[in-house]
Amino acid sequence: MSLIDDLNWRYATKKMNGEPVPQEKVDYILEAARMAPSSSGLQPYKVFVITNKELRERIKSIANNQSQLTDGSHLLVWAAWDGYSLSRIGEVFEKTTQERGLPSSVMDDYKNSLWSMYEPLSKEWQAAHAAKQAYISFGMAIAAAAEQKVDATPMEGFDNQALDEILGLPEKGLKSVVILPLGYRDIGGDWLVNLKKYRTPKEEFVIEIK
Repeated sequence: MSLIDDLNWRYATKKMNGEPVPQEKVDYILEAARMAPSSSGLQPYKVFVITNKELRERIKSIANNQSQLTDGSHLLVWAAWDGYSLSRIGEVFEKTTQERGLPSSVMDDYKNSLWSMYEPLSKEWQAAHAAKQAYISFGMAIAAAAEQKVDATPMEGFDNQALDEILGLPEKGLKSVVILPLGYRDIGGDWLVNLKKYRTPKEEFVIEIK
């Protein structure tokens, strides 16, 4: 039950105390994010790790001035592909077959089938689908942070286009999706720290069909 205990411990920290998160804990959180499942194993996203204080100040200014961005020690940014392409899919499958010691042609049929489904769909659909995969990784990182007793505050309240420009994401074929400051809670300064956690009761949340 340790994961449940960790999830009960965590909350969306509103005020951090400036204490730095040890690198080994950050690495653990990032590895959990990297190992997350994704549709067809494509991992159509990257995670940017930002420690530069001036850069985090700039991001804070386009993120409703949320103090965790600068009171924390690390800022993680999930940026998803802005769309799919046969070459992007093919590159991932090529690396997969190499790692498995298989001929690259092994995944050709699946690659072509996958692209035949994605190609007719809009770029907006493709970007949204890639963003959904990023959220799976994001959730794994939050759980890993809780396990490491590192506070993490999920944030969607920022100007995506402005952040894309700050990080030069359009040139990389990426779009920012969600961000996660890491740090430690300020016990005396966070109004939320001692309030009871609320989640929808199990009998309302879980719907069983037998």
